[in-house]
Amino acid sequence: MTAEMLRKRNYLRSILQPLALVAATVVAGAIVAPAQSYFSPGNIVVSRSVYDNNPNNVQVGQILPPNCQVTQGGCSGPATYNGTYPYVWNNDLVDGSFGITSAIFLDQLTPTGTLVNTLSVPSARRIGQPLLADNLVTSFSSKSEVSLNLSADGQYLTFMGYVSSVDNLDVSNSNTPLVVDPTNPVGTNYYRAVALVNNQGQFNFTETQAYSGNNGRAAIFNNTNGASIFYTAGNAGNGANPQPDGIIIGAGAQFITPLFQSEISQRPGMPTPLSSFNVTQLGDPQDKIGKDDNFRGLTIFNNVVYFTKGSGSNGVNSVFWVDPTVTICNDNNGVGLPPANASLPTAPLDYDPSLLQTKGLDPNNMCVLNGLPTTLSKHATYFPFGIWFADANTLYVADEGNGDNTYSNGLYTGAAGQTTAGLQKWIFDSTSGQWNLAYVLRSGLQLGVPYTVAGYPNGNNPATNLPWSPGTDGLRNITGIVNGDGTATIYAVTSTVSGNGDQGADPNQVMVITDQISAISLPPNESFGTFQAAGFGAVLRGISFTPGTAGAH
Repeated sequence: MTAEMLRKRNYLRSILQPLALVAATVVAGAIVAPAQSYFSPGNIVVSRSVYDNNPNNVQVGQILPPNCQVTQGGCSGPATYNGTYPYVWNNDLVDGSFGITSAIFLDQLTPTGTLVNTLSVPSARRIGQPLLADNLVTSFSSKSEVSLNLSADGQYLTFMGYVSSVDNLDVSNSNTPLVVDPTNPVGTNYYRAVALVNNQGQFNFTETQAYSGNNGRAAIFNNTNGASIFYTAGNAGNGANPQPDGIIIGAGAQFITPLFQSEISQRPGMPTPLSSFNVTQLGDPQDKIGKDDNFRGLTIFNNVVYFTKGSGSNGVNSVFWVDPTVTICNDNNGVGLPPANASLPTAPLDYDPSLLQTKGLDPNNMCVLNGLPTTLSKHATYFPFGIWFADANTLYVADEGNGDNTYSNGLYTGAAGQTTAGLQKWIFDSTSGQWNLAYVLRSGLQLGVPYTVAGYPNGNNPATNLPWSPGTDGLRNITGIVNGDGTATIYAVTSTVSGNGDQGADPNQVMVITDQISAISLPPNESFGTFQAAGFGAVLRGISFTPGTAGAH
């Protein structure tokens, strides 16, 4: 590292803490400022959101989405339920953009699941009024949000949310202020933002114009070798086809420069994409431009940035990697392997603006990891979400399941019958130069089996005529650590199926399993156990080891 790079890195560290907003921690009902060292190395952090169960959040008969009258997208119809949980989510059957912003909490737990403390992300209730201080919220029921990741040097946590107060409607499908799609039926504008959290529990937020019409889902801070960059994953667009240029530019994989100032002082410019994939690289016909980059999972391993796609009807559900050289992926028909001497990207994608409406973000600089699925999403049986490398030859992929809530004789049969949902283990074959699926860990997940949530309604939801009780459908975000005995312990957040009007609003769980890394066939005695369970009105979203944990990545 040069002296100039070292100076820049030290300067970055020096300004993070003074400009950060210190969040409060709720312990036994008292408000306590974070201690000098808030997170303890070796612990687990889980992002949790709690719905503000207020009947007045929505009025029966209220026209949805908000401000739909001023858009070309038009209105969906009147709300059929008020804001009472969980009935409020039946409004999703009327308004496909329906969601309500809610507060975010970071739970710190020991590796055995004992709660250490809870850090509250700054939020406020100022509906329809300007925010007076830094705030960040999520959208309750948006199941792919608030993924947690460690920075490239392992010293910070990152996640994404919305610059909004609690209890605003349909923010997850709103436009961003400078990227407005007139065909989006949600007629409101909100910034998305990246949260950076240090070991003292202090926050810094960076606003972005990216992900207009949809949601930012994950972020990683690259602060190595003098860099200061966020890599982010998400989706954009909630309107008609073709999408405006700004929606295409602000989708998928983004390259964001941190802003170390208050939210009210920030003036973020247009989005800057990090990378892009297009199905034409595989020889498939062009589909909805911008939607091939509907990314969810995000990780860095051996200086390579990886993304996953597992939802939507466009693109390919698979694992992708970023090729800063813009040569390997294009020379291999959209499928390939990262080079051995890879380096992290330090500049955004240099795309051709004149080709946005015909080719998207061209040239494309990412491709499918060799051996992973290349089937178009419309025919997919794989639904990748979180990814974690135990080593250079062992990759774990969380598959969240197909969302089929078919129910019969006390079982969600669609979920129970899946063969790829759960935790997939992929092993690299150096001879053939590709990754192969070794087995899928499912034991203990009880896929499709309804479970009880205290306080939840009994019987069936009258809006769907299916049970309120959720069942596990698969896994979303994951993290893991290699143990000294040749095993890996993986923590995973569950997805659900149910009769809820929006299955993303179901109280879900975090599960844990230990797997023999060298195993190439399914070990007979490995099974998931429950690590944490969400209660009434709560959901669990992201998971990571604490900053400073040795061996975590």
